[in-house]
Amino acid sequence: MFGLGIIFYIIVLGLVILISSIKIVKEYERAVVFRLGRLLQSPKGPKGPGLIIVIPFIDKWVRVNLRLIAMDVPPQDVITKDNVSVKVNAVIYFRVVEPNRAITEVDDYLYATSQLSQTTLRSILGQAELDHLLADRERINEELQNVLDKHTDPWGIKVSSVEVKHVDLPQEMQRAMAKQAEAERERRAKVISAEGEFQAAAKMVDAAALMEKHPIAVQLRYLQTLSEIATENNSTTLFPIPIDILDLMLHKKKD
Repeated sequence: MFGLGIIFYIIVLGLVILISSIKIVKEYERAVVFRLGRLLQSPKGPKGPGLIIVIPFIDKWVRVNLRLIAMDVPPQDVITKDNVSVKVNAVIYFRVVEPNRAITEVDDYLYATSQLSQTTLRSILGQAELDHLLADRERINEELQNVLDKHTDPWGIKVSSVEVKHVDLPQEMQRAMAKQAEAERERRAKVISAEGEFQAAAKMVDAAALMEKHPIAVQLRYLQTLSEIATENNSTTLFPIPIDILDLMLHKKKD
């Protein structure tokens, strides 16, 4: 009986070890396995997805997510090249492309990527002027992406894009920019008004030159004006008679 009990316990222990050695890795995950402290290398790379076998007490494994990660970069105090203090936050999109390096080359790749993105954000934006930061956001995003991707490549991480989300300006700077925008709008309005007056004056000069060549046009315009006055006003209107018309009338009487 004692021997049967030992056999039973051995069978149960074997089943427990077998069950505990079976792990399930999802489609978007990979398993980095260490056997007796050494990285378990495989021609196919990390294990997974599906069922994998991990030897208890001998193997240690780490689950790595291969999906695209969107990480918020906390607001950073940045002093621009033209000495303006602003708060800037961003979001970084990256994924793990080499799980083995992401685990062996850096202690915590999520924390390391977050810290690197903060320092890079302050460094790159500190080299740009405020107007450039506000107007050329796309080029700054591309520069941030290139720098971060270069530094995270040894960790097996690919940074796909970086987006600066919000630039928080001081109240004094906001008021100054509002005044500048208002002055710019007034300048444009005055320029448009001056251009309109210039075009109107040019047309009047052309009309005067045309009437000078054809004096009858002046009389026709005069009669048109009288017709408009008679239509709009019901009161009696006194108007001068042009000298040209009087001359014509006098000439007809002499004839």
